[in-house]
Amino acid sequence: MGFGLLILGVALWWAAHLFKRAMPAQRAAMGDAGKGVVALALVIAILLMIFGYRMTDFIYVWAPPPFLFHINHTLVLIGIFMMSPAGTKGRLLNRYRHPMLSGFMLWAFAHLLVNGDLASIVLFGGLLSWALVEVVVINTSEPDWSPGEPGTYGKDAMFFVASIILLGIIAYIHGLVGPSPFP
Repeated sequence: MGFGLLILGVALWWAAHLFKRAMPAQRAAMGDAGKGVVALALVIAILLMIFGYRMTDFIYVWAPPPFLFHINHTLVLIGIFMMSPAGTKGRLLNRYRHPMLSGFMLWAFAHLLVNGDLASIVLFGGLLSWALVEVVVINTSEPDWSPGEPGTYGKDAMFFVASIILLGIIAYIHGLVGPSPFP
């Protein structure tokens, strides 16, 4: 049952995010109410993924070597920074079209490095695949893009420090609700 909920959650995540691009007329017909419907679908998807993941039996696929945990932490930190407003308000990521999706990909990939069970592969692999597809879909549907005005390196530094603090908070909460992210 847990595995089915996990797969349903990942599928709903994909559907809710791709709805606007796959069915633009139907999404436009919903008007502002569509934002609420998509947000509700995403909350349900997250809950399905959480409960499905926690309910799924551990099915061993591979054992990650210990050094990957350090790489994981570094990639997650970079991913958090990329998902911050640094892409639009800073200078380092200003010319990068998809910093948030790329940060999400790093986060998912980092989790694949250190989780060798089937449920983790389905969850993080499914989310990584979604982000890759989302980039392709956006680039195809909106080929013309140019960066906005670049921000400052000071903003980048501020967002990086905030990312370090947020990583600490996330790691603490992660240890409370699940396995400790530190081996």
